[in-house]
Amino acid sequence: MIDLRGYGWLLWQGAGQTVLVGLASMAIAMILGLLGAWGKLSRSKTGQTLTGLYTTIIRGIPELVIILLIYYGVPTLIQDIAEWLDAETVVDFNPFLAGVATIGFIYGAFSTEVFRGSFLAVPKGQMEAARAVGMSRVQGFFRILLPQMWRFALPGLGNVWMVLIKATALVSVIQLPELMRNADIAARSTKLPFTCYFAASLLYLGITIVSILIQKKAEAWANRGIRKA
Repeated sequence: MIDLRGYGWLLWQGAGQTVLVGLASMAIAMILGLLGAWGKLSRSKTGQTLTGLYTTIIRGIPELVIILLIYYGVPTLIQDIAEWLDAETVVDFNPFLAGVATIGFIYGAFSTEVFRGSFLAVPKGQMEAARAVGMSRVQGFFRILLPQMWRFALPGLGNVWMVLIKATALVSVIQLPELMRNADIAARSTKLPFTCYFAASLLYLGITIVSILIQKKAEAWANRGIRKA
């Protein structure tokens, strides 16, 4: 790794923060995705409507706008409401928590569609067979549907992760010291913008390559025992 006049360590530190933000955000996105898919596939009109609005609105607004709205807009809104109620309060979101929650919330909408398609890809006869042998709906879900669903979901979740890890660069606008933020600091301090940003791009590429290798292994594990046509 190029020393970058003593700032090389800052990029490595930022890369670690980027991976941490990505993993935490992906965990939230998967949880929201499962809940969203359940809502879309449920028989409840309210659940279908709410999850439909969630995926439509979130996927229709740029990620940067949502990040700025939550980190800068929400605290200001809360303080304005408190002032209107003759109460004084100061709201200051933690950049890491705000960034993770926002990115997870955004990509939960994309994960919802991945999980919905994966659940539909499992043959209906599987659940019918589970009911026939005496399993309850909940037992059938956890023992039959959920394990088979992952085989179909992994490729889509891998794509969500690839986009999500690059989207972490957007949280640099809320001063979180991830890779893009630290690369910008290094570029301004060393007067080597091309070198610093190029080094950051190589680190992002490295994260992506490692992610692809892990995804291939995960897909191979999920497809074990499946006969290929």
